[in-house]
Amino acid sequence: MRASAKLLFFLLLSVLSWAVFPGHTWLQQDTQIYAPILEHIRDPSLLRQDLIVQHPHVALTLYDETALTLRWLTGLDFHTVLMALDILLRAAGFGGVFLIATALGLDAEAAAIVTLLWSLGATITGPAVMTVEYEPVPRGFALPLVMLAIGLASHARWRAAGMAASVAVLFHAPTTWPFWLVAPAFRKRRLWPPLLAACALLLAAAHFQSGPGESGGIFATLPPALEQLQRLRASYNWISMWPGEAILQHCFLFAVAMLALWRLGPRVPPALRLFALSLPVIGLASMPLSWLLLERCKWALMPQLQPMRAVLFITAFAVLLSAAAGCVAARARRFPEAFAWFLLPWLLPMRSRLLAVPPTPQMLLCLAFAVLTVAALAWPKSRASLALLACYFAIPAFARINGTATLHTPEIAALSSWARHSTPADAVFFFADNGKANYPGIFRAEALRAVYVDWKGGGQVNYKPVFAAEWWRRWQQTTGAGPAQTERYRTMGIGYLVVSPAHYLPGRDPVYRNAKYLVYPLK
Repeated sequence: MRASAKLLFFLLLSVLSWAVFPGHTWLQQDTQIYAPILEHIRDPSLLRQDLIVQHPHVALTLYDETALTLRWLTGLDFHTVLMALDILLRAAGFGGVFLIATALGLDAEAAAIVTLLWSLGATITGPAVMTVEYEPVPRGFALPLVMLAIGLASHARWRAAGMAASVAVLFHAPTTWPFWLVAPAFRKRRLWPPLLAACALLLAAAHFQSGPGESGGIFATLPPALEQLQRLRASYNWISMWPGEAILQHCFLFAVAMLALWRLGPRVPPALRLFALSLPVIGLASMPLSWLLLERCKWALMPQLQPMRAVLFITAFAVLLSAAAGCVAARARRFPEAFAWFLLPWLLPMRSRLLAVPPTPQMLLCLAFAVLTVAALAWPKSRASLALLACYFAIPAFARINGTATLHTPEIAALSSWARHSTPADAVFFFADNGKANYPGIFRAEALRAVYVDWKGGGQVNYKPVFAAEWWRRWQQTTGAGPAQTERYRTMGIGYLVVSPAHYLPGRDPVYRNAKYLVYPLK
């Protein structure tokens, strides 16, 4: 396969994975946090009264500088430039997987099938991450670059591997630490100059980053009140709060990865063998390590680094190595073995809980595509491998998977547009009867108006102790107060109260209304 054909193939998979399955979202998860921060950095007059932008957590990343630069160069909004970058970096990650597959001695067609299976993504039970992130967030940019670095290192292209992994550090250093923990074992000097340059850039960016510093020190311990709040708002960092099934699943996937690595045998080159063995081991060890450092020693740095997200590499290599083992078995016409190896890579995109019996449509689809994959590899001239592209459409259609169901509605869009054009830039809104729903975060980012408090906005309790205390105070202050407490809300500095029509305020006229929202001015 020519280089140009490979690039087009990676881009095709990237577009399919972005547009169809597993898909993409905007302002539904962490971009609800990042988008307002970016807008405030671009224009400090916006969102000045919002708690989230007053306590940003982007100092040790070039994510914000990259987004701002792309917006300045193109004139496009953050949504467009970040989605375009997401597509390109997904393609880079798929290129890394392809390189890993070819390092295992697979031919181009088999390597393409392994890459396709990886591109379908998987949800990691426990730490709330995915191998292919829905949203253009820092960790979603960093992981594809780590996979590219592993692929390049597997072909002894050490300088390029160091550059890819160092760019990943610039986006999200906590995603890259397992790679750099293994890297010294190779004793390759060419890996390190890019990393030193990346660290220098991050330190320079942090020095000039706007926003108050709130660090309690590297070796600070978690106060009991903050621990309780983090357990409430970010339970995924606390392994004692994970379901036991999640831990068993990671152990099972680790066993699958190691069995596939053993089955591939001498075709695994030394550099790749070290990564394929070490990264899943690090992922497995991160669970007791996090328990010790966070839950026993109360080290406050751990919720910021979130070390248990390294369990992602267990799933990553379980998918990659089992798919590769299936390809080898199919080419050797060991059909039952090949079929068995392909079950996991096809089931994982549809099931985050492997140890539970899957619904019948998911099981049937998994079996059908496993058979089709074996057939495509056993009879390469049949071009059956092209039929595998149908999986991007078949999985969401027949297995009833819709991980990217949108929260955006015409009503929240209309409300946001009205607020953006008809209220002062410093206006503060409060959604009094919204509970824990994510609609206020969409409003904040699209209206560019402050929200007094919302559940999704509490996601920074891991990073900012001062923010955590204030967010919790506001949340407790407003929980259960009810829409009618207008005088109380006014004393909090809230300028506009947003309620559903069911909770209208008798005797008062809203300044704005639509089918789902009424807005009452309080000042």
